[in-house]
This record gives sequence, C-alpha cells and structure tokens, in this order.
Amino acid sequence: MKALQYRTIGAAPEVVTVPDPEPGPGQVLLKVTAAGVCHSDIAVMSWPAEGFPYALPLTLGHEGAGTVAALGDGVSGLQEGDAVVVYGPWGCGRCAKCAQGKENYCLRAAELGIFPPGLGSPGAMAEYLLVDDARHLVPIDGLDPVATVPLTDAGLTPYHAVKRALPALPPGSTAVVIGTGGLGHVAVQLLRAMTTARVVALDVSEEKLELARSVGAHETVLSDARAVERVRELTDGVGAQAVFDFVGAEPTVRTAGAVAAVESEISIVGIGGGVLPVGFGTLPFETSVHAPYWGSRGELIEVIGLARAGVVSVRTETYSLDEAPLAYARLHAGEVRGRAVVVPHG
Repeated sequence: MKALQYRTIGAAPEVVTVPDPEPGPGQVLLKVTAAGVCHSDIAVMSWPAEGFPYALPLTLGHEGAGTVAALGDGVSGLQEGDAVVVYGPWGCGRCAKCAQGKENYCLRAAELGIFPPGLGSPGAMAEYLLVDDARHLVPIDGLDPVATVPLTDAGLTPYHAVKRALPALPPGSTAVVIGTGGLGHVAVQLLRAMTTARVVALDVSEEKLELARSVGAHETVLSDARAVERVRELTDGVGAQAVFDFVGAEPTVRTAGAVAAVESEISIVGIGGGVLPVGFGTLPFETSVHAPYWGSRGELIEVIGLARAGVVSVRTETYSLDEAPLAYARLHAGEVRGRAVVVPHG
C-alpha cells in the first residue's frame, strides 16, 4: 500500500510503498477514508536527531477515519464496512486514568511503549491503518469522513479545553481565542455553542480573522503590539475570564497572561514551545494555567454528537495521498485555511 512517511531527520515526508498490514488478535484493520494534516506533525518533523523519540521511518497521521476492512481474532461489536473515526491517544486500558476513558493521560503508556498512530505508531496517512483495539473506534454512520476526521484532534482538543473552563464563563464573561486555524476556529464554534460568553479571536492576518468571524467570533483583534491593549479596551480593563492559546509560542503565551482576568483560566494548547511564568504577582490573582493534551474517549463521542447536531464543523481542503507532501508544505507556510485532509482512496 501507499503511505506518507517521515523517513529522514530534517527531510520532507515522502509517499512510499509499504507492506499491507494484517490484523492480529484484538486488532482492527481500517481502509482509510480520510486523514487530517496537523501542525503537531510539523513540530515532530522539526525536532533534532538528538533525543528524537520515535523510530523512523514513521507513517504520519494522528487523525484517522475509515471503514472496517478486517477484524482480528476476538474482536466483537464491529462488522466489516462500519464507518468509524479513531480515538488517537492510545493507552494501556487498565490504569486509573484509562478506566475513566482518559487514555490521553494514561499512567503507563510511556513505560509500555504505547504510542498514538502517527506519533510513534504507524498513522493514518496510508491506504490502510491498523488499530490496536476496537475501543479506540467511534462510529460515525452517516457523517462525511472528510468533515469528521479533524474532530478527532482539532475538535476533541479544544472541546476538552473549553469544557474544563465552563465554570469560568458565566453570562457576561469574555473568552479569548489566540490562533484561529485548525483548532482555534473550532474553539470559537464550541464557545458559541456551549456558553454565552463574548468570544474575542486573535490572529496575525486579516484572512484568518475573517475565518474566525465567519464561524461566530464576536470580536477579532490583529495579534500585533496593540493586541493586549485592544482586548483590555474590549473588556473595560477587566480582561478575559478564559484564554485559549492554540499557538503556544513565546509571544502568544505572553499575550495570554497579559489579557487574563482575576480568577481566570488559561489553557496553553499549542505546542510552540512558549513558557508562561506562574507565581504570586506574575499573573492576576487566582489564575489557573493548564496545558491540556487531547481529550477523553467519552469527550470524542460528545464531539461527534455535536457534529451530528450541526453545531460544529471544520473548514477543510482535500488532497490525494500523492499530494500529501504538498499539504504539509502549505500548512508549514501558513496557507491552509482550516484543516487539510488527505483522502487516500479518492
């Protein structure tokens, strides 16, 4: 089968031919119908050789959708042809966190060498994907896989962050979303659907701010030297009760801290390497700072439910598997509006 692999440190990913996978006991083989292209992959491919955590070559793609192609021995509850999406942050399934469906916070994954697809294990940027356990599959009958696959990360991750911050967002509050790309434009929709808060979106270009407005942002602010001042003006000097940074670079985390209100919630979701100092006097009183990672299996089911109800959607542009390197190049150049999705069998 064809697969998009990161094969050499510092090089661009390549479309190659690899052996077709076969499911072992307890495993499920999917015929991939859609795979999302994510900034996290760009981050992985920018890491230096020293301390690189994954074995190469690595088939990319941690957002996957497909139809069941074959079942390993002992798998029940699924049939060939079932349409599903993949819950990406695989865990051991037995520890205290996994027992709550929080495999994103599995206590033993590192010890046992368990990696998510595309982030250590072979991913979804291929014609077929081997899934380790049927519990990591969520049915999407009737939903378009291209429109749905980004929800497994670009939907699930902001949903987890927004859901956690709900107590901080009563009527009359303000939420700030920094970075309105793949995850951020979904966060705007979730905030509009789940709260009555005023949503203020920040980004570096008018085109990206237009996307934020089109999905429901009440206010948009160009992320420049006056951004903090503008947010403070919009909130009468109080600041935002919840701030979601989907970039996570040094300038954006500084902005997140500077626009936060007293007793606010800051979620640094992006993996841009920025660090926000926390301590008495460095942030407004009783500000909580979180660095969430994905979400639970139950939350993914909830996100799919929101999509089925029509209250959240992802702007997508599609590419064939042979065009996947171009999708990553466009993402790296900031030219993707919303989420790029690869369709291997298009």
